Amino acid sequence: MDSETKAGSEKIEWRVSATAIPYPEAIEQMEQRVAAIRAGTAPELIWLLQHPPLYTAGTSARDEELLEPGRFPVYRAGRGGRYTYHGPGQRVVYVMLDLAWRSEDVRCYVHHLEEWGIRTLARFGVAGERREGRVGIWVRSGDHEAKIAAIGVRVRRWVTYHGMAINIDPDLDHFRGIVPCGIAEHGVTSLAALGIRATMAEVDAVLRETFDAVFDQRPNCAADRE
Repeated sequence: MDSETKAGSEKIEWRVSATAIPYPEAIEQMEQRVAAIRAGTAPELIWLLQHPPLYTAGTSARDEELLEPGRFPVYRAGRGGRYTYHGPGQRVVYVMLDLAWRSEDVRCYVHHLEEWGIRTLARFGVAGERREGRVGIWVRSGDHEAKIAAIGVRVRRWVTYHGMAINIDPDLDHFRGIVPCGIAEHGVTSLAALGIRATMAEVDAVLRETFDAVFDQRPNCAADRE
């Protein structure tokens, strides 16, 4: 069963799904919610969930980046980006916000998603970083670096959906069936692989605590880029 609450004066709904949600069902629910937000009949929504093991192909995905076609179901996603894995142990964060009153700037919005993830990881002692030309959040390990959170977004009539996936303790071998986000020269990691034992509930709590500082009522996107 989902748990639902309202957040503060902005009345954003937060939903936490206790069971794994099939990907097609999640897409259908997001599509419906985006339309309702645009129509003014539903509040913005942050949906925290997990999926069964699967691969999604973004709008830039290439066939040769699907290395093991029969390993898990593959779904075409309307979000930007390339191939991504979703599965147990990964916190998927679907973000449905109305940029029409926040800021009609998609690059700024993606920057804020990254900042939100970076601040969340910092609470667990992990230094997440951005990389020029590579969307997502990265961590260093000696001379190597690996992605710990993927970001893929779609915007319809200035309402966002899809969002961010943070690796808490997924089976990292499942990423071997694809070239994650089209980047073959870097690996994938998780909080558990970094020696950090964090529960979904703990990560969810930090996501709630760090949200407002990043997504205030009207973020100054120009200032963020300075």
